[in-house]
Parts: sequence; C-alpha cells; structure tokens
Amino acid sequence: MTKPFFRTFAGAMALGVGLLASQAMARSDITIAMQLEPPHLDPTSAAAQAIDSVVYTNVFEGLTRFMGDGSVVPGLAESWEISEDGTVYTFTLHDGVTFHDGTTMDAEDVKFSLDRATAEDSANAQKALFAGIESVEVVDPLTVRITLAEPNGNFLFNLAWGDAVIVAPESIEGIKTNPVGTGAYKFAEWVQGDRITLERNPDYWGDQPALEQATFKFISDPTAAFAAMMAEDVDVFDNFPAPENLPQFEADPRFQVLVGSTEGETILATNNKKPPFDDVRVRQALAHAIDRQAIIDGAMFGYGTPIGTHFAPHNPAYVDLTGLSAHDPDKARALLAEAGFADGFETTLHLPPPSYARRGGEIVAAQLAEVGIKAEIINVEWAQWLETVFKGKNFALTIVSHTEPMDIGIYARPDYYFQYDNPDFQALMATLNATTDPDERTRLLGEAQRMIAEDYVNGYLFQLAKLGVAKAGVQGLWENAPTAAIDLTAISWAD
Repeated sequence: MTKPFFRTFAGAMALGVGLLASQAMARSDITIAMQLEPPHLDPTSAAAQAIDSVVYTNVFEGLTRFMGDGSVVPGLAESWEISEDGTVYTFTLHDGVTFHDGTTMDAEDVKFSLDRATAEDSANAQKALFAGIESVEVVDPLTVRITLAEPNGNFLFNLAWGDAVIVAPESIEGIKTNPVGTGAYKFAEWVQGDRITLERNPDYWGDQPALEQATFKFISDPTAAFAAMMAEDVDVFDNFPAPENLPQFEADPRFQVLVGSTEGETILATNNKKPPFDDVRVRQALAHAIDRQAIIDGAMFGYGTPIGTHFAPHNPAYVDLTGLSAHDPDKARALLAEAGFADGFETTLHLPPPSYARRGGEIVAAQLAEVGIKAEIINVEWAQWLETVFKGKNFALTIVSHTEPMDIGIYARPDYYFQYDNPDFQALMATLNATTDPDERTRLLGEAQRMIAEDYVNGYLFQLAKLGVAKAGVQGLWENAPTAAIDLTAISWAD
C-alpha cells in the first residue's frame, strides 16, 4: 500500500511542480517603477513627461506614432495621401476601432481632437504643433482631410506626439482621472501617491499584447528606488534615478541594465524677460560659469553628453556648439562686470524632483557662486513647478530636461516659459516648417541651433541618458527614448 501511495504522491507533486513552472513561465503581469507621478492623465493638456510615460500608445493613440528606434509609423491612420503642394493630408482610418467605453472611433473624433487642440482656449501644452492647420474635414466615417496653411515637413512627426492623441467628446470631461482611449490597455485604478494600474483591452483593434496587466509604481527617492529593485518588489525601473548604483545591478545576474539616449536636453532654463537675465551678457556669463562635465560627473556619475544648444547629439543635424560656452569663470566675471554686476547678484533656482535637477542644481549653484551669483535653491514638487515656472513664469532660473522630440521650435514661441522673443528665429522656424528638402532642412536646423546658442537663451548642460534597470527576464523595453513612453505593447517575459 505504501509504494503505490508514494508513487501517487510523488506523481502529484511532480504534476504540481510542473504546473507551477508553467504558470511562472506564463507570467503576464508587470510592475514598473517611475520617479514622478503624473499630475493627471490627459496628455493633451499638460507638459508633464510622466503622463506620456503611462498613457502613450498604451491608453491613447494618435494618427501616427513613434517606435522605439525613433521612426514614425501609422497609428490609428491606416494610410494617407499628401497633395502635390504638400498642404492637404487625407488620412484613411483603421476600421473597427472602438474606445474603451465601447463607442466607435471615427473621423468625427479626429476632427474633435484636432479642433480642440487648435481652439483659442486650448490647454494643449504643444499647441504650436497644430498652428498650421487651416481646416479638418470629415469626408466619411473612415476618411479625414486636414488642410494646412502652408507645407509642413514635420506634420506627420508632429501628429506622433502624445499631445496629438485622439480623444472622444463622450469621455472628455473625465479624461484627467478616468482616461478613455483606443489603446491596447484600459485604465483600471489610480491610488494617488502610490500606483496606477492598466489592464489589457480585450477589444483592441490591433494585435493583442503579451501583458495582461501593468502597474506603474511611484518611487521618488533614489535610495528607495535602489532598495525596491534589489528586493525585487518591482520588475522594471524606468529612468533609474541613482546612476551610482548601476554597477551593482550590472554585476547581479538577476538584473539587466539598459543605457541609451533620450530626447531630453537638460538645461539651466533662464527667464529671458526677468532682469538681469534680459541682458545677453548676463546670460553669457551664466553659460561660462557652468562646468558641464563636472555636473555630468557629480550628478549623473558620468552618464550624459555635453550639449551647447537645444538639440540632441544623436540627431544627424546636430552641431557641436559647446565651444561657444566653454567653462571660463574669469570670462564670466568680466561679463558680469561689463553688465554692471561686478559684485555679482542674488537670484533663485527652482528645482523639480528628478535627480538630474536636485543633484545637478547643487553643483550649478556652487559654480555660479564662484563668479558672484548667489542662487537660492527652491525645491518644488512637479505640480508646483508646472504651476509656478511653466505656466506662471514666476522664476529666475530652473533646471529641467526637455524630453519632447526635436523641439527646438519652442524657441519661436515668445510666450513659452523662458520667454525668448526673437523675430529672426521665429522667421527661421517658419521657413523650416515650410521646407521639405532634407538637405535644406538640415542647413536650417544648424542655423537655428547656432542662433539660440549665440543668444545664450539658456544654459545648455547635457543630453539626458536613459538609464533603465529591469529583471533579467523582461524583454522588449525601449533602450532609447525618442519620446516619453513606456510602450507596454512591446514588453513580454522570456520563457
């Protein structure tokens, strides 16, 4: 009696172990940590990167979209035709697309979304992307015609931004806390201060993704970030905030470290209308007071690429202008004296939560002090930064990373938060937008880079590296960040 029982028990144990192994191999949930919590979940009415990190391509989709390699591919638009003069785009939409609430996505929703973005009272943080749209017409439920005032070589690129996703009038009222999109994932829960959960959309119009559920966990403190990863409480930490810990993860077979590039130009942003920063000599003094490599080494432990203008070094059109603002404290002091500040002056430096800002800000403040500029550090939360600095323009200096793709056009907007008003630059951007020839666009982009560098609009620090840590079995993560996104549709667990 004993032997058969033993065999049965052993067989049952083997079967149970096999089932457990099978279940482990079939894992379909993931927990992704982020340093910043979104202020809300409407990507069409705020400049916060954290919003797109959660909802871009996951919850909301646009007519076009970015892939991890930076290419722009069709999204909700199946195809398009462009008129010979480059001013009329006719988009054919995918058939059978529905929003998460069951309503149909059609050309009327595209018109609603773009009309909302271009409206006089639009809250869209990148409203300038749509400024050239003259009209949006519904041809039929699956066809929409967009007419531009003039050709725009960047138009399909602009439509791939998170600010251009398609939303529906039926659900627009609750979009900030209950986002309803067309994406492969539906919003499930938001526990303020802790996490956001998304669940796979069974009615998704495209290919079903591997993951059934994703939880975005918010961990702002770098020490806590390291502890959470080492304890395996989270599976992925996007933009890991403690670069000094990366060697420990690289040496641990439980983890993988992904080091790539971002579109994040990290700058010492300057209020160009606030005295004394309305004087180009003072702005130039700021630039020469800064030691970029010391900031990269001290705040980012060597991760980052020095920049001398607002443009990504990995872009083929990049021009290295770091020599225009080389570290030269004596020249900075001479420029300040020439501008009437031989004894220096006092100012403020607003720092949002990311490590590059808080850690980098301490170093920048010390470097400015060496030339006589005493900067009082004001640490603010992200919502405060958006309200005070970005919207209110109530600041002198701040450090922030601009993660939007190829966004040098923001310098053509006098009402943008650093308030740079140069008609020549605005005319240059208008010419660029109307230019489709690749070689001429490259030339114009080089001219634009040089113009803002020579005007010392901001202190250009470094291109933010993308530093990610993940468990060894996670695959499909973006190594680079052509836009702010954690594309769940590409992620799966290795067998």
